[in-house]
Amino acid sequence: MIKHIPSRPAVMAGFFLGLIGLASCTASRSEQADGPRYRMVKARPNADSMQWIEYTAKTVDRLPAIIKENPETGVFGGWKIATSQGTGFFRVEKKGNRWWLVDPEGYPFIHRGVAVFRPGRSVTQQSSLVAKYGIRAQWANQESQLLISHGFNGTGAWSDHGLLREQQIPLVYTIIVNPMGSYKADHLKKFGGKYEEAGWQGYRFDLVMVFDPEFDRYVEDAIKPIAEYAEDKYLLGYYTDNELPWKNDALDRHLTKLGTEEPGYRAAREWFDRRRGKNATVADITDEDRAAFNAFYFETYMQKVTRAIRKYDPNHLYLGCRFNQEKEELSSPEIFKVAGKYMDVISINHYRKWEPDQTQMANWEAWSGKPFLITEWYTKGEDSGLPNRTGAGWNVPTQADRGYFYQNFALELIKSKACVGWHWFTYQDNDPQDLTTDPSNRDSNKGIVDSRYNPYLPLLAQMKMLNNRVYGLIEYFDAGKSF
Repeated sequence: MIKHIPSRPAVMAGFFLGLIGLASCTASRSEQADGPRYRMVKARPNADSMQWIEYTAKTVDRLPAIIKENPETGVFGGWKIATSQGTGFFRVEKKGNRWWLVDPEGYPFIHRGVAVFRPGRSVTQQSSLVAKYGIRAQWANQESQLLISHGFNGTGAWSDHGLLREQQIPLVYTIIVNPMGSYKADHLKKFGGKYEEAGWQGYRFDLVMVFDPEFDRYVEDAIKPIAEYAEDKYLLGYYTDNELPWKNDALDRHLTKLGTEEPGYRAAREWFDRRRGKNATVADITDEDRAAFNAFYFETYMQKVTRAIRKYDPNHLYLGCRFNQEKEELSSPEIFKVAGKYMDVISINHYRKWEPDQTQMANWEAWSGKPFLITEWYTKGEDSGLPNRTGAGWNVPTQADRGYFYQNFALELIKSKACVGWHWFTYQDNDPQDLTTDPSNRDSNKGIVDSRYNPYLPLLAQMKMLNNRVYGLIEYFDAGKSF
């Protein structure tokens, strides 16, 4: 049984702000006899950038039609508008030209989540949690209601899924396991804790060590514990690792950076010999060779991690390894073709664009034959009082502007027909005093709450307006209507 989750004043405030938003929705349409006039929002990459650029932000209240609210939902949050075969666990299905998640009851489902849904670790965040909630269980009950009351139905990576399960909270969750990350951490010890050359993710020569026989043990050790969740119907699925560096020139790097006795060099050399003959040199490598090797290289990783996932939990979805590099894997038909063979849903961390590109999203689906899930995206508000100098998300002036960005971005995802959900990054703001985090997560307004657990109500009101109309928006776009 799912327990009743208590309400809170902030949630009620969010409710009333939502009503105000709906009132403005009607008023704005009455002022638009000549069609929609969308908001304009200023943005810049970070607080150190001197140049603001103005962007269009499409929002539900400015669409040229009334969008109805989501229909009644089932136990897991799927919409009671049509049923497919319920398997008892989440799966994916394409109906017509639109992809859906299908919940355990057989209802269509779009996952609307918040990543890192857990209390922060800084002194301020921990002391504020005790002062406001007393214990973590009470935090979980109240803050999950904050999500639910604003139209979210799940959580993303690095959330406290153990606490959510313990409290029987009805949010559909995801789990991230890190076999390559664990292997990298131990591998570093052989080099005195520092590689001679590493990319920003910390991998030696920006190479993922998929060919190392020692990696196989780390795959088994990292993935074996998921057996605990194999029967949990509220689990959507698993990610393995995060933002691994799938470099376009990985073949060159294997053959020029690694020692000739290293497993990665030997695997690349054998592959290249079979493809081009033993007399071929690095100077003979073509872009076609690079793309083909990347498919082989990436598939080696895919085979190892998916074999272990299916061994320990055959019931849940594999959500991929969270692609993020615009000019590398996100532009690679070869990588996406391999991804489609192994992933049920392709996870993508989406940054440095004001909105998703429809052509690019269509390519992702065409190349892979699978739907995708946006697993990180955010903006930072300069009215938060935080420095906002780091992180990949845009800076915008206000919390309301963050909400307009959320709506504009999500509208494009819904329009694509291949997106089955999105996870805002993140639940709580960075705390500049928390030096235990990496530098990109120390100084920015990424959260829906601040470090003292005060919700950003203007942001949440805009999120709610869209979240509560996702199915109506799907109907709108699937009927051939546009912005």
